Amino acid sequence: MTRYEDLIHDIFTRFPSVQKEGFKPGAYKPGLEGMIGFDEALGHPSRQIRTIHVAGTNGKGSVANMLAAALTAAGFKTGLYTSPHLVDFRERMRICGEMVPKDYVEEFLVKWKPYFEAENLSFFEITTGMAFRWFADQQVDIAVIEAGLGGRLDSTNLITPVLSVITSIGLDHCALLGNTLEEIAGEKAGIMKPGVPCIIGESNPATDPVFDAKADGFCPLIYADRIEPRLWDRHEAILASMDLQAPVQRKNLRTVLTALEQPVILGLVPGISTEERLVYGIEHTAQLMHFHGRWERLRESPLVIADIGHNAHALKSNFAALEAMNRPLIIVYGIMADKDLGAIIPLMPRKARYIFVAPDTPRAMPAEEIQRRCGFGITAPSVKAGMEIAMKEAAQDTVIYVGGSTFVVAEVL
Repeated sequence: MTRYEDLIHDIFTRFPSVQKEGFKPGAYKPGLEGMIGFDEALGHPSRQIRTIHVAGTNGKGSVANMLAAALTAAGFKTGLYTSPHLVDFRERMRICGEMVPKDYVEEFLVKWKPYFEAENLSFFEITTGMAFRWFADQQVDIAVIEAGLGGRLDSTNLITPVLSVITSIGLDHCALLGNTLEEIAGEKAGIMKPGVPCIIGESNPATDPVFDAKADGFCPLIYADRIEPRLWDRHEAILASMDLQAPVQRKNLRTVLTALEQPVILGLVPGISTEERLVYGIEHTAQLMHFHGRWERLRESPLVIADIGHNAHALKSNFAALEAMNRPLIIVYGIMADKDLGAIIPLMPRKARYIFVAPDTPRAMPAEEIQRRCGFGITAPSVKAGMEIAMKEAAQDTVIYVGGSTFVVAEVL
């Protein structure tokens, strides 16, 4: 291994990560004490950058990337911090779409390793501190920060952003965030800050009262789906031109357009030339940000679509879109053992051919267990083998959908 690979392997193996081990003690550390101490040791980089904070059950990755792409296209030096990564650790932190240099990662990990060990930091605390320090060192104009899990107790929540965005609320990570939409909304609402405008992407009778109560006398609250942002009259043309084509992008686009028209983002109401650059950025998000795994077309004949949607809230939309194509359908599907497969099974298109797989992670549900619970489909010994079976069976007009987990998509990519 190279020095870089060795250092990345070290933090993955020595410091617990949710991506590798799931939400076990140490990997998931609710609370800000460790992050606050690390930020102080780093010289408070979180206070040196202007930020937008994005949380939500689904859509937060797309919204964060769309915002960063739009602001980059408009001429801002824009940072973007997201998780998890699919192929390369450095995907987690970018400036204007370019990943953090390997040299910077190496120097940071070597310099701060004694601190990681002494303070028993989690993998996510380490990477969050690295992103904040790099953005501050590079003097970004603004950074879009995606919350890792929840909001209130997430390591990213030590920032005071210029704008908070909560995309949607669904039942996911219930053991950690709560068993009802109201409880989960309460955790997401934790990113709301005094006087800082907060945009809610998707209103819901169950969660609106939670956000309304939190915002009352505390901060401005904007529901994106209750207004028409200035550029909404062009949304059909923008959607048709976007290189992110998941069905949910209509909701995400409305959230992004609502965010971009807030004066706190640009510091002024943009002129028409700036608006055109913002639109260009939104339409070319995947290209500009090197953003993968969101209804991504990997090939055209047969059509192979990869999507990391992994809970019922996300998969309901994806499965409905697949059925609407009215084409032969093969689904290569895997899921993590901590996800609610029972809520997903009723949503699965029944006319599809299923190949169940387990990605190479201890968190994965065995393919045989998925098949047993579903009562249909076949199993493959690996994601690669599952894709090989699908490609052999597919006709030219077949749609192959691969998903159910970030890890499944990562192995395909």
